[in-house]
Amino acid sequence: MDRPKEKAQTAGKRFDAMARKLAVFVLRLLRREPKEETVVSLAQFVKFGVVGASNTLVSYLINVAVLKLLQPLNLSWDYVAGNVAAFLLSVLWSFYWNNKYVFTAREDEERSLWRTLLKTYVAYGFTGIVLTNVLSWVWVDVLGVSKYVAPALNLVISIPLNFVINKLWAYRA
Repeated sequence: MDRPKEKAQTAGKRFDAMARKLAVFVLRLLRREPKEETVVSLAQFVKFGVVGASNTLVSYLINVAVLKLLQPLNLSWDYVAGNVAAFLLSVLWSFYWNNKYVFTAREDEERSLWRTLLKTYVAYGFTGIVLTNVLSWVWVDVLGVSKYVAPALNLVISIPLNFVINKLWAYRA
């Protein structure tokens, strides 16, 4: 086996071991018996969270980079270009890492990467654009929640939902 592939497999095993340890810790903290199936599912959610956190950083950096690149042009729509570029590239980032470490294909599973990628864009588009805007409207306009608090409330709903959509639909063959 070549060195880069060997290093990637070692990193993946470490990532998995760290997620499993955290899952067991959380279950014990909640005074729950760490059954194997529960540990595996919770570890997968932890890995999804790590990828999501890195995705947030990547998205922000891309957005800022686009704003800086377009600054000399003094465009009124530069923030839209930044948001679009950040969305397209950060979902691609998430897809790569989720496919590699979180929602890995079983040995007997044949997964179309293009189809999975398209489904990933649909999932993130739904939770990240449609759902968060509907929820924000409910929080702010209907319930009177601060527009600065609404995005945090959205995350409590959109992250677990995005995990379930990706696990049960986007990354299924």
